[in-house]
Amino acid sequence: MRTMRGIVWLPILFAVAGMGWGGDALDAARSEVDKATRQKTAWDGPTSGPKLLPGKSVIYIAGDMKNGGILGVLDGFKEAVDAAGWSLDILDGGGSVKDQLAALNQAIAKKPDAVIIGGWNPNVARIPLKKAREEGIQLVAWHAWPSPGPLPEFDIFYNVTTDSNDVARVAALYAVIRANGKAKAVIFTDSLYQIALDKANAMRSVIEKFAGSQVLEFVDTPISDTSNRMPPMTFSLLQKYGDDYQYSLAINDIYFDFMAASLRTAGKKGDGAPFNISAGDGSITAYQRIRKGEYQAATVPEPLNLHGWQLLDETNRALAGQPPSGYVTPVHLVTPENIQFDGGPRDIFDPQNNYRGEYKKIWGIR
Repeated sequence: MRTMRGIVWLPILFAVAGMGWGGDALDAARSEVDKATRQKTAWDGPTSGPKLLPGKSVIYIAGDMKNGGILGVLDGFKEAVDAAGWSLDILDGGGSVKDQLAALNQAIAKKPDAVIIGGWNPNVARIPLKKAREEGIQLVAWHAWPSPGPLPEFDIFYNVTTDSNDVARVAALYAVIRANGKAKAVIFTDSLYQIALDKANAMRSVIEKFAGSQVLEFVDTPISDTSNRMPPMTFSLLQKYGDDYQYSLAINDIYFDFMAASLRTAGKKGDGAPFNISAGDGSITAYQRIRKGEYQAATVPEPLNLHGWQLLDETNRALAGQPPSGYVTPVHLVTPENIQFDGGPRDIFDPQNNYRGEYKKIWGIR
């Protein structure tokens, strides 16, 4: 059980499992999904912390600048850096371990005050990360690991993320309740990233717990090559499973960026099966598809801009020698029914809870 300012968040799977996997389980699933679709207007994050340290330098190493989630967080981080008056360099990890390591070594050589690990696996970089800390560089991360919080095994002060298991469970439960307990799904993941593999396994666990539901196939294909792989793979899955292919569950919206043309060519309607549901990010293109009813039914977005501001707050806490805030944003689900208040003019999930003002208040700036 996790608590935040008096609110208790029960893991969805436990709530459902405790009621069995029949009609009561479906009722529990509907209740959890309903909670996840509600508008986010109240600030539930930190209200105190160290004042802003002036003149700090930070390097953001993006796992892959083609990834919409990483870019969304970077946009928020840029906003926060500008507000703080800090300096920022950005390096692109290019979606490969080799380029991510090269970027990290380049960052260490520049001797910034802090380095942000932007959406890539620190397990491949234990030695240079240790070197960075030995040289006095603070390390803060976004989506470096499936769970939020400090990562002492990688010398990382705090990993900012929504709980990936909660995100995955809500996505899978939405498929189950849409199908009245009988969802037949293909799951897409990328085992290069531990967070992606864990989310996919969590979705599979939910689907397999309902007797009438089935995982047709567990597809491990790299995010970095979705543009080439997804079009022919979509045709192959349609041919292999026919009408049984009812749902797609993916760990990231980017998989669906390259499915629409194939589904359209195959004669599938934009608002029909297979219903595409993403457990991650909530990209602009995903919002557009959901809004128009074109080949995506839902996404579980993260408040990417907010996470960018939290990254700076956690970095300031690290540099000030203070503990992390411990803040974990609650899971949220976007569907055609609630996208009108969750999308906003920029088609991203940006909670209207004054998080920018709340962080500035903590930092003592305007």
